[in-house]
Amino acid sequence: MAEMGSKGVTAGKIASNVQKKLTRAQEKVLQKLGKADETKDEQFEQCVQNFNKQLTEGTRLQKDLRTYLASVKAMHEASKKLNECLQEVYEPDWPGRDEANKIAENNDLLWMDYHQKLVDQALLTMDTYLGQFPDIKSRIAKRGRKLVDYDSARHHYESLQTAKKKDEAKIAKRGMTRAAPQAEEELIKAQKVFEEMNVDLQEELPSLWNSRVGFYVNTFQSIAGLEENFHKEMSKLNQNLNDVLVGLEKQHGSNTFTVKAQPRKKSKLFSRLRRKKNSDNAPAKGNKSPSPPDGSPAATPEIRVNHEPEPAGGATPGATLPKSPSQPAEASEVAGGTQPAAGAQEPGETAASEAASSSLPAVVVETFPATVNGTVEGGSGAGRLDLPPGFMFKVQAQHDYTATDTDELQLKAGDVVLVIPFQNPEEQDEGWLMGVKESDWNQHKELEKCRGVFPENFTERVP
Repeated sequence: MAEMGSKGVTAGKIASNVQKKLTRAQEKVLQKLGKADETKDEQFEQCVQNFNKQLTEGTRLQKDLRTYLASVKAMHEASKKLNECLQEVYEPDWPGRDEANKIAENNDLLWMDYHQKLVDQALLTMDTYLGQFPDIKSRIAKRGRKLVDYDSARHHYESLQTAKKKDEAKIAKRGMTRAAPQAEEELIKAQKVFEEMNVDLQEELPSLWNSRVGFYVNTFQSIAGLEENFHKEMSKLNQNLNDVLVGLEKQHGSNTFTVKAQPRKKSKLFSRLRRKKNSDNAPAKGNKSPSPPDGSPAATPEIRVNHEPEPAGGATPGATLPKSPSQPAEASEVAGGTQPAAGAQEPGETAASEAASSSLPAVVVETFPATVNGTVEGGSGAGRLDLPPGFMFKVQAQHDYTATDTDELQLKAGDVVLVIPFQNPEEQDEGWLMGVKESDWNQHKELEKCRGVFPENFTERVP
């Protein structure tokens, strides 16, 4: 019997709920068709609009905050991988290895602490803030249903009151008399339930709307403060790591990096593919042409022949002519018959030379540097015997250069190179010069064995 009773109660409740839904649906249709009036509350509707807007903004903020936390976690993982790479490449004998490892550990802990504080002080607070919206949203929907019930009960009671006044209903007067009090009772009950919910929401919704300002302020202040402290601590760690690396650089300064020369293209087939002379890893220099401008006169010595009378009394074979004040030392030696020592001469050759010098007029060789637009070209030694033939100018190596071919010069920083022209200008690659190291030239005086090419951007021109 008890089971039947419980089933009966359940069935009755279901039937009552179904009847309520049908009544509400009918009432809404009548209201949309304009056949029944609807209770309006503009102030409450404005509160509901504010509530929906606040819920939308809060949901978006929660989503963006979760995205931010995911980014922080990703940055943490990337930073951790980067520090692990540094620990692997940092060799045990390098100074500051222990400090670098400690910095990496502190870096990892700092990221973890930052992420956890963001979760505790921002995300959890955000979740708590949004946790109150579902209940209020459900109450707003329930209040709407109770409003429909109230309007339906009101319309039913009003229809009964109208029918009671009609003369055609005198026959059913008794039935109406019993129905009117019941309809009135249902109206009062529906009105009471609706007003209770309406009053609570009228007080709660404005308060919730105003609370958004304080919540936004606290949330973003927490995020900003945590981020500020995080970057301060991270800045200290980065400064410590920089100090460690500076110490490593000072100890191994010579092995910091290697300056690379510009590749050479020896084949004429690839001459159009020659690269620019500023190598990616070499110091940049301005565009310079290793050869003189077109049309400039070559720095060739000017030869003058002076026919001087033979001294009275005859010249002694092998005698040296007096030097002119304006005559260079080299020219005087040539005029006197003195030649650079290239090997011992036979006695017969010496006698013939002396006889020729006594019977021929003296030849004086004077060198004059060519001038182009007022600038002296080749004046640094084009006609001097202590410099290689065709000498143009000097350069000094600013960086070490390791030769990669047999025709290249091996340079050390500080080496002085005497620049000479290419025998075949078509063989010159852009950014490369031909020369001989000054030390090799002074020692051997053999151009064929000492000369070679070198990258111009490793050197700097000197007076």
